[in-house]
Amino acid sequence: MSQVYAVTGASGHLGRLVVAELLDRGVEANSVVAIARTPGKLDDLAERGVRVREGDYDRPETLTAALSGVDRLLLVSGSEIGRRVPQHTAVIEAAKAGGVRRILYTSVLRAGDTGNPVAPEHVETERVLREAGVPHTVLRNGWYLEVYTDQADQYLRTGRILGATGAALISAAPRAEYAAAAASALLEDVDGDVVYELGGPGFSLADLAVAVTDVTGTEVVYEDLTPEAYHSALSEAGVDEGTAGFLVAIDRSIADGELATDSEDLGRLLGRAPASLGEAVRSLLR
Repeated sequence: MSQVYAVTGASGHLGRLVVAELLDRGVEANSVVAIARTPGKLDDLAERGVRVREGDYDRPETLTAALSGVDRLLLVSGSEIGRRVPQHTAVIEAAKAGGVRRILYTSVLRAGDTGNPVAPEHVETERVLREAGVPHTVLRNGWYLEVYTDQADQYLRTGRILGATGAALISAAPRAEYAAAAASALLEDVDGDVVYELGGPGFSLADLAVAVTDVTGTEVVYEDLTPEAYHSALSEAGVDEGTAGFLVAIDRSIADGELATDSEDLGRLLGRAPASLGEAVRSLLR
């Protein structure tokens, strides 16, 4: 009997890419369960034969039916910072009760060994996973490169990338590469618990500025600021106090080397070298 694979958050950017990747690799559509808070957003997948089900992290009663008959589950981490631990716990508990054989979870790079302000909820979710006793795979994803390329219009308008990261490296990769890695991890047969540290080739924000310049033909430079000056620049640009503090904390974490990794796990799951910074920027900005 074929395995049944489920992906939560399937209407989101990452989840949708993972479902598409499974189908592209020849997994039969009726062996894929796409779970979303709003199933109507997945009508295109339903038309391809994917089993679309409602599953709301905030409504545990929807999760039992959503996970019925599932063998392997990818739990895509929620986007609501501050609410993610109870949300993830609800999914893990429903998966365990429903007999899911392996849970995969999208965590953050170097969880448990970082001051990254997004890490604590991931660390706690990883603890919940361990205590659940269900075999699991933790996909500790580095930054999505889209965090930066989605701001390209601003970079081109101002000619600057602002930050407080110094010359520290960031092991980011396009979202599509993390999705392909997640699909590989869903399909692989492994025993016990596995942790993958996933990140692309390291680059500094000065390197990013060069890549954006090369791809667009418009000169962009990286302006490295002190954390205090970066906070002031964000405030002057209209960013609220809480968000400005959060962004400064992210850059402090980067400056401390906490979003860089030498791990080759991403390449192993992709079956090829991750895209170079230039290739990735060109692909995302074309």
